[in-house]
Amino acid sequence: MINRLQLKRALLLLIFLSAAFAGLGYRLVDLQVLRHDELSRLEQDNTQREFWQAPRRGNILDTHGNFLAMSVPVKTVCADPSLIGNQQAAVARALAPLLGVPEADLYQKLFPRVSRNDKGELVTNNLHYVRLQRDVSDDTWQKIRDTMNRMDFGIDGTPSRAERQFLHNLRADAIFAEPDEMRVYPNGSLAAQVLGFSSEQDIKMDDHVFSQIVGRDGIELALNSKLSGVAGWRVTDTDRAQQELVALRDENVEPRDGLNVVLTIDSVIQDIVETSLAKAMKEHTPHSITGIVIRPSTGEVLAMATLPSYDPNHPDTITPETRDRCITDVMEPGSTFKIVVVSGALNEGVVRLNDTFDCEHGHFAYAGRILHDAEPHGILTTEGVITESSNIGAAKIGIKLGEDLLYDYAADYGFGERTGIPLPGEVSGILHPVKDWSKISIAQIPMGHGVAVTRLQMVMAMAALANHGWLMRPMLVKSLTDRDGNVVEQYAPQQVRQVVSEATDKEMIEALKTVVTPEGTAPGAAMKDYVVAGKTGTAQKVENGVYVTGKYEASFIGFFPADNPQVCISIVMDEPREGYYGGLVCGPVFKEVAERCASYLNIPPDQHLPPQPNPLQLVQATRVHNNPNMP
Repeated sequence: MINRLQLKRALLLLIFLSAAFAGLGYRLVDLQVLRHDELSRLEQDNTQREFWQAPRRGNILDTHGNFLAMSVPVKTVCADPSLIGNQQAAVARALAPLLGVPEADLYQKLFPRVSRNDKGELVTNNLHYVRLQRDVSDDTWQKIRDTMNRMDFGIDGTPSRAERQFLHNLRADAIFAEPDEMRVYPNGSLAAQVLGFSSEQDIKMDDHVFSQIVGRDGIELALNSKLSGVAGWRVTDTDRAQQELVALRDENVEPRDGLNVVLTIDSVIQDIVETSLAKAMKEHTPHSITGIVIRPSTGEVLAMATLPSYDPNHPDTITPETRDRCITDVMEPGSTFKIVVVSGALNEGVVRLNDTFDCEHGHFAYAGRILHDAEPHGILTTEGVITESSNIGAAKIGIKLGEDLLYDYAADYGFGERTGIPLPGEVSGILHPVKDWSKISIAQIPMGHGVAVTRLQMVMAMAALANHGWLMRPMLVKSLTDRDGNVVEQYAPQQVRQVVSEATDKEMIEALKTVVTPEGTAPGAAMKDYVVAGKTGTAQKVENGVYVTGKYEASFIGFFPADNPQVCISIVMDEPREGYYGGLVCGPVFKEVAERCASYLNIPPDQHLPPQPNPLQLVQATRVHNNPNMP
């Protein structure tokens, strides 16, 4: 018979067990229901990892598929300081020469970080990731692996089980490499301002820092989104050693590599231009010199160069002086702008090529100002105004054309607005509306004063005359391709507008042919086997709204063969010190570039050529077409 004591004990045991089961039940409800989301996140944080997969940046190629910018695979060498123990000094001493990092800096990186917690206590953060060096070649990485495997780390005799595990972790996992890429410009400074440059931008994910190449200027910046591609990622479970469990991989989105950009730039022609500019730079020591080569029928930019330049492999060589002056700087065009007023007047029927103008022997009073010619001229035809580059003749043609039409033709040639070339930093120049003109503007603008243009705008205007009067949008990007070379997007030439009729265009070409004759302002630009059409310019520089004595910008823009133009070339010098007239300093550079381009492109020579000037005529024909003392 159960006594009262046993019953009491049984009852207490039952109460105890009930309480235990109740507590256990509550704990299970708390873990499985009330804190399910919180604990699930903690579990994922401990066992699940997200791996970022960088896309490969696309290459930049010239029109023939030659590499101008490319990404090459390299390694980023990293460390897990928690696995290094007290061997920081030995590891730093062994790896510093291979990584090219000071031993002291490497030593500091290999230590786990010490910080204060919320209570102000010093705690050690067992850091599992630190980046030691970027852009490490495969050969160097293999040397690092061999070096780590050979080191005994001061452990003598037969190591214990714990020491063996430590050595294994130190040699196998403490120093590791992640795949990376490095941007390389194999031709150095060739087409530097067109290509631009790039740099690495850090992206932090969990306790890792990844680098991505980002464009900073030129095509690298303008088409950065096309070149960059789209990153991928991988979400997966890991074991206690943080190694991926492939069978438990949840997401795996492959990266989409960046597209390759194929330019219209021809690297051979680009090199021709840059080497010719470098020679002229030494001879005339200007502040800067630019050269542009255009295919008139399509607007393709075959070459565009500015000196001084830089090497995009070494961004420390980039300065404000190495900017792309073809699109970022404006200048008064001087007499090259006369093509606007003369072609407009011919197109409107206001003048004809054989109409005559009294050039007042070099002094013409208008609106209370005296306009000058560099040399006194009497009666000149419209064609003669181009040949001799008479300021007074151009002013009188402008007066006959009228303010509104002169403005309209200047705007139609593209002045006062950006050309639309896909490069950052392009400016629109200055073309004031007629309401803001002064009384003298109608006489000054025809000679290239009172307006400001970019070098690219001016060569595109000349290229319009080489293209039956059609202004083209400058074309720099030819196509986008994937990594296998398949064309993803093809670009076509774009006509902007027809500025003058074909009949007017032919008359202008006839007039421009005379510029390179012994009677013209640029006999030094005449080619041996081709008829050249072109125009010179010598513009006095403006600083703080005032024309500066002794400072000029000289230019020559021309195309050939004149009757079937294949190439249009612009040469501009800023403050040349050994001569400053456009025909004298820029004409010969044009000739050198043109003749080398003609040979490279196999352009058939003209059958009927005008008489070539003899050397004496070239020396004597140094007349200026723009008054250097323009008030």
